Amino acid sequence: MRADRLVATLLLMQARGRVTAAEVAAELEVSVATARRDLEALSVAGIPVYPQPGRGGGWSLVGGARTDLSGLSATEARALFLLVGPAADVSGDAKAALRKLVRALPRTFRADAEAAADATMIDSARWGERDRGRPETVAVLQDAVIRRRRVRLSYVDGARNSSDRTVDPWGLVDKDDTWYLIAGTERGRRTFRVDRIVGVVATDDPAERPDDFTLASAWDEVVGRMEQRRSATWATVLVEPRYVPILRDHFGRHVHTDGSGDDGRTRVRLAAPTPLDIARNLAGWGADVEVLDPESVRDELARIGTELTGRHASGGRRRRDHPES
Repeated sequence: MRADRLVATLLLMQARGRVTAAEVAAELEVSVATARRDLEALSVAGIPVYPQPGRGGGWSLVGGARTDLSGLSATEARALFLLVGPAADVSGDAKAALRKLVRALPRTFRADAEAAADATMIDSARWGERDRGRPETVAVLQDAVIRRRRVRLSYVDGARNSSDRTVDPWGLVDKDDTWYLIAGTERGRRTFRVDRIVGVVATDDPAERPDDFTLASAWDEVVGRMEQRRSATWATVLVEPRYVPILRDHFGRHVHTDGSGDDGRTRVRLAAPTPLDIARNLAGWGADVEVLDPESVRDELARIGTELTGRHASGGRRRRDHPES
């Protein structure tokens, strides 16, 4: 996990005093781009880590090489433990690293650092939802990514088609408690949902990865494509202004206000993959929402309304306890 790397990076700098991103990458078996982002994250978090450009430069911890963390101020120590503390709740390795880090701090900082580590926790389960936890497959894939080893996957896609393939694992992303694997295949880069991987075996074959690959930029492209698909159909609706935040919660980034109607209601543009997806989200609103366009969404709403009336209206369905004689 990233918290493990941040702690390891900091301890490496404590031991060497000055490091380059390439040295961190080689030591922690990550890409140079990942090492550079981790160093920048430490700096942003308030740790006194600064880059020194030019020949013989690199990244240094202010105060020079040390064998402990006495170079951190109380504020900087709190910043570090606020950053890595939540991850320790879900990672035994991070928890062990955190304990070692506490012991390396000056005694006067330890109480505040421990309090900072316990100040925040992450509960990724939504209300009414069980905590799904991290799939066991993730650990196997993380190890393969770090060691640069190919993996054999048994995969079931969204259409329930099964396939077996060997891929080069390049990185993992946890988005809204759903894990994704970005990997190289014979057909180029592909993204796999980890919860659809029904079997994974790490091989001893070395994996190939493009020199210019960065996980962040690759994931940005994936998100961009997915959001395009999710916004294939746009509709214009009228709602009371107080309902706009609820629409934003339902439709996410695909909601834009577009002025007000003559009656004071807010004109809202919203999107989903299909007209039916929009209609299903709006059907429960009844008369509180009016769809102006397109006709396809209005037709779907009318169809849903007819189905509901036929199924639930009084007399529309015979009760089981009074069968027809």
